[in-house]
Formats: sequence, C-alpha cells, structure tokens
Amino acid sequence: MQPTIIKAQALDNSNKAVIISKADDLSQLSLNSNELAYIQGKLDADKKLITLNQLSNFLFIVLSDKDGNDELESLRKKGNSIFKTLKGEDLNTVSVLDLKGCTQSTLALAEGIALSAYSFNYKTEGKEKEFALTEVTVQSEVITEDQITELNHIVDSVYITRDLVNTPVDRLNATDIADFMVAQGQKDGFTTEVLNKTKIEALKFGGLLGVNKGSIDPPTFTIMEWKPENAKNTKPYVLVGKGVVFDTGGINLKTPPGSLDTMKCDMGGAASVIGTMAAIAKNKLPIHIIGLVPATDNRPGENAIVPGDILTMHNGLTVEVLNTDAEGRLIMADAISYANKYEPELVIDLATLTGSAVMAIGEYGTVGMGTASDATFAQLEADGYATHERVVRFPFWSDYDELIKSDIADIKNLGSREGGSITAGKFLAKFTNYPWIHLDIAGPSFHLKKSSYRGKGGSGVGVRLLYQFFKGLSK
Repeated sequence: MQPTIIKAQALDNSNKAVIISKADDLSQLSLNSNELAYIQGKLDADKKLITLNQLSNFLFIVLSDKDGNDELESLRKKGNSIFKTLKGEDLNTVSVLDLKGCTQSTLALAEGIALSAYSFNYKTEGKEKEFALTEVTVQSEVITEDQITELNHIVDSVYITRDLVNTPVDRLNATDIADFMVAQGQKDGFTTEVLNKTKIEALKFGGLLGVNKGSIDPPTFTIMEWKPENAKNTKPYVLVGKGVVFDTGGINLKTPPGSLDTMKCDMGGAASVIGTMAAIAKNKLPIHIIGLVPATDNRPGENAIVPGDILTMHNGLTVEVLNTDAEGRLIMADAISYANKYEPELVIDLATLTGSAVMAIGEYGTVGMGTASDATFAQLEADGYATHERVVRFPFWSDYDELIKSDIADIKNLGSREGGSITAGKFLAKFTNYPWIHLDIAGPSFHLKKSSYRGKGGSGVGVRLLYQFFKGLSK
C-alpha cells in the first residue's frame, strides 16, 4: 500500500523527521537539556541522521548542510533509514518538518520514505499483521499543495511500475499487460488502443510475430496517448517499452544457473513506459506524448524461430536470426519503426536489452545512446543526476555498424561479444528516422537484494527520470 503524503500547517506529537541545516535550528524544537546535549554530541561526531526515542514517539534529526544532487540522494537514503526504524517499531505514520526552508531537501526526504514503503508478495499467512506505512505529513513554509500532489502521483507511478515488473507471467501475459494499460488509461485519462494478433499481422510486425511463434499466448501491441489541449509540442514525443513478459531465451535457452529466475522482469521497459505515461497524465503535463508497448513471451515451444531464420520487419528490412535470446531488439524494432508514422519530435525507448550493459556499469546506471542532439542528451543526463537515475552515454560510432551486417539478409540480430550493448543499439537504429535515444535499463531495473529506497525486485527505474525530463520540456 502506498503511503499518502499530505501537507499540514501544524504537527502533533507524532513521530517526526526534522531537517536542519545547522545546530542552531534545534532551538525551534521543544527539547530538554539532556536531549539537546545528546543531539549535539552526535553532530560533533559528524552524524547526519540522529534517532531519539522519546518514548511516546521517535524524533529523527536530519542534518542537511549541503546542496546539490548528491545531497538530495543522501536525503532519500536517510528516508529509507527512517522507514526501517518505523517498520521495526511498527509505527505507521511520520511527519517531516522542514527547518531548513528548502523545497528540494524536504521533498527528497519525503520521497525516500514513501518509496521505501513499497512491498510486494503473495503471502496469505500473517497478511493482516503485515506492516504498512499509511501517512507521511509534511510541514514546510516553502512547499505547496500542488507539489505534494505531484509527488504523490510520481510515487504512485513508480509503485505501478514496480508491481508490473514483480508480477509473474502466469498473472501477466501479453494480453494481461494490454488490459492493464487500458484500465490505467481509463483511470488516469490517457487513451489506449490494443492491436490484436490479426492487426499485428496486417502491419507486418515480423519481429514481434517471430518471437511470439514459440508461445501459445498471442502477442499484443498497445498504443497509449496523452494529448491535452494545452500541449506545448506540435510533434509528439514517443516512448517505446520492451514488453517481453517472460524470456526463456527461446531455442537458445538460457542455461547458466539462476539465469531464468528473474526473467519476469524482462518487460521492465514496458513497465517504465506505462509508469511514465501514468505520472504525466496524473499530473497533467502540457505535452503530447505517445507510449508504444509490443508484448509477448519468448519460449522454445510451438513453431519457435531458430538460428538461421530470416524475418521481414515492419519497415521491410530482413533480419537474419543468429540467436533467439536476442529477441528484445526484434520486437522493439517493429515498434520503433511504427513510431515513424507520428513524425515525432523525439523517441526514447527503454529495454532490459543486454547483459553487456550490466557488465559495463552494473546496476548503478542506465546505458544510453542514439541519434538525438547533444543538447537533448545533456538534459537527460542532468535529469539523471537530479533523480539519481543516471544515464551513461555510450559511443555510437559507425564502426559498430559493420558488426551487424549479414551475408544473406540486410542485418543480423547479434553482433560481436565486444560492445554488445552498442551493437544492439545499432540494430535498433536501422529502424529509426527521427531523433532517438535508446536506454538499456538491464542493470538498474531489477535488484536481487535490497537497494535502499529502491527496494528489492523491480525498482521502477525510468519513471522519475523521464517525468523530470518531460516536465522540463513542457516548460
């Protein structure tokens, strides 16, 4: 359950997290001499988060004496530490008091607490006793009700994305995720159109249909659109998300121990696009944006594609299949090609696409590349640092094009072992005719162990980053 963040003019004697910039700020709190001495001792020892058990409630003193993105991320992590104490003590409300007078600091701390409260499981035993943080109250003279509402919507959208990534394929196949988008659109106000297999065949989506040949479940292709009357852009922005709801590797079955265990997360790109569309629509950003989600599972059954097969894609290019575990780029290519019909201002795709991206930078950032302008990349990178969903821009030199040339088709779906994330991007580039950014989120999309406020499992990466990016464009 998502905790509700609310704004209050005055706080009661509940649990408090107080943001200070210097020790002198403590004079604004009703503390006795022993409490002041204890806190001062911790500050002298360079402690930035101090916990005081006042018996009837907990008091958290948060020292924020710096500015900048690193400090905001530190505050989010302190929010996670505060949440863990609340959970350990079974305290389901907390108030954030801003004595620093800084909007960003206060919202970052509240965001860290709220995002930490996420949980996901199918347990039935002890469900009624499961801890849930219900409310985060904010008192600040510089924060508005609109900012609190915006933060609630962003947190909700991250939760949506996490839920989708964490849901197993027996409860979320290609049809289910399309149905989810329809329901979410009805809730948040964006329109949806779901193309069934017959329509996908008519559009000659050879990549999506090829990957789907091994499945007993049909593919879907869903189009989401948010187009308010006051949209600032004349040409739409388009998001494309990889929707492989489970990836076995196909005939090239994944064989390393544990490699199949988390493959429900291979639709993380689709989930991030859905979450971003939800956040933009909930907060009514004045931009015209379209989300495209090709969805299928990748299995070795039925009449599954095999190495050596030739697929004809939506744009007419032929692709030699060398490895059926390089399937994400096949379904993404059709969607990216389809985006040309909108004559978009910019296309951004998100996909858990390559292990090479993970090997390069681990779970700490997203690999980015593409044909968009340096200024566009610079803005996305800046927003990545602001949200701590960092983007590392990889080179996109023409040399890499040579690695996906095929002897018998236009291109092949696998390059060399070296530079694997870039050759995957180069494959996708063959289907673009517009400014484009490819984001490989294979590393940060799913965590095998708890990662501060990002939690364990689906992280929801991409939602906060892209919301910030498009919010800037909407101005």
